[in-house]
Amino acid sequence: MATRTDAPTRREQILKEAARLFAERGFHGVGVDEIGAAVGISGPGLYRHFAGKDAMLAELLVGISGQLLTGAKRRLAEAGEESVPEAVLDSLIEGHIDFALDDRPLITLHDRELDRLRDTDRKLVRQLQRQYVELWVGVVRRLYPDLAEPAARSAVHSVFGLLNSTPHLTRPGSLPGRAGTAELLHRMARGAFAAAGSR
Repeated sequence: MATRTDAPTRREQILKEAARLFAERGFHGVGVDEIGAAVGISGPGLYRHFAGKDAMLAELLVGISGQLLTGAKRRLAEAGEESVPEAVLDSLIEGHIDFALDDRPLITLHDRELDRLRDTDRKLVRQLQRQYVELWVGVVRRLYPDLAEPAARSAVHSVFGLLNSTPHLTRPGSLPGRAGTAELLHRMARGAFAAAGSR
């Protein structure tokens, strides 16, 4: 019997449309009525799922930071202790590329709206992101043991900047298709790490 992918829940639908609208028009440029209309419910109906727009923004930004960290931990666990560092780094890059290509509105949202979060939520995002970076730093230093920790951390942040540039590549025909873009980003990320490690 074939398994089926569960349809997105109403909360997931709301968050997806909120992310898209916030990214397109800014947090303050979108009302709850517009988000509701995008998912086929009244604006006030959103309050059965979220306390308001602030709660949606927090769930989006904390949520994606947590998902990236959880995904990276899973990839490391699947690779195991005796894994080849090059293969582990490739796996981490692939996971981040999936995010960069499939969740572009969240990248835009993070860049523009992170400061709108409450202090506690913003600190949680930063904490999750630091843990995510440190997982990468550990793998990069296994592959390039002569690379000092601060340089490895800078290289990781630089590669994130490269991979997270996808929202700026939106003109028709500016991307060579998903598979081609993923392959190009992967080669560029590996090239950046190789350059950092060749000092």
